[in-house]
This record gives sequence, C-alpha cells and structure tokens, in this order.
Amino acid sequence: MGWTQAEQQELDAILKKYPADRKLSAVLPALYLAQREKNWLDDDDIEAVAAALDIPVTHVHSIIGFYTLFRKEPTGKYMVQVCTDLPCALRGAEGFYKRFCERMGLGPHGGTTEDGLFTVEEVVCLAACDKAPMCQINLEFFESLTDDKIDEIIASLREQALKG
Repeated sequence: MGWTQAEQQELDAILKKYPADRKLSAVLPALYLAQREKNWLDDDDIEAVAAALDIPVTHVHSIIGFYTLFRKEPTGKYMVQVCTDLPCALRGAEGFYKRFCERMGLGPHGGTTEDGLFTVEEVVCLAACDKAPMCQINLEFFESLTDDKIDEIIASLREQALKG
C-alpha cells in the first residue's frame, strides 16, 4: 500500500494519542485510515498497518475478521447496509430491503451493482430501531426510509460520484 504523505501524517497523529508501547491500541483507527480510499483492504494495506504498529500480520487479519466494517474484498464506493433485525423487520425493513435490492439490479441477498458504485448488504442492528426502515451508507445513517426516499439518496450519490 504505502501510505501517502497525508495518510502518514494522519497515522502519526493517531499514534501520538497512544503510549509508544501501546501501538496496538491504534489498530482500529489505522485500519479505517487504510480502508478509507477504496473501501476495502488488500494484503498490502494489511501489511502496512501491521508494520506501522509493529504487530504480526496475522493479528491484523484476526481483527479484520472480527469487525464487520472492515472488508477484504472489493466493494462499491458506497457501502449500503440495511438493518433487518427483528425490531426493524417489524417496521417493514425486510420488504424494504428486498425491494431496494431489486431496484438496484441485485439479487435478494445484495451484492455490488454492475457499475461498481454500490455494495448492498443486510445487517443486524445499527441501533436505530425506532427509525426503521433505515440504512447506513459509508457510516452515515439514513432513517425512516421509503422507496422514494432511498431512490433520491441513491440518485444523489450517483450524481456525486460522476462529479468526482
């Protein structure tokens, strides 16, 4: 991967928050930093994090395997996570998710759109049960969704992506 100059400065700022003998404590923010640009982590990214924190690569892999927000496979620019846990399901989230996947041209279990912009997945609990149906797109919450509302959000994100 190799950190860009800006990323290295950001990583240095992150590391300053922790005692020198506690670099491991910076693993989550370092992984977020490494993943931010392309929305997933390849082997080079993982090795760069391990080297920066002086920890084994296998330890970084175990952390990535535990936390669902880290990806080891390519995803769309926009990661759309729709909660369908029971409280959300009671507010129509399951049907919403299925309709949303259909409108995005995806199968019933989500995936990545043909244009590579969106990866859609079903998740369990985003802690906004009272605002279902809801989704998280690249860590931003969108609540009390309707089919029309999510279509507007997706159209806006597509437009943003085209602008660069």
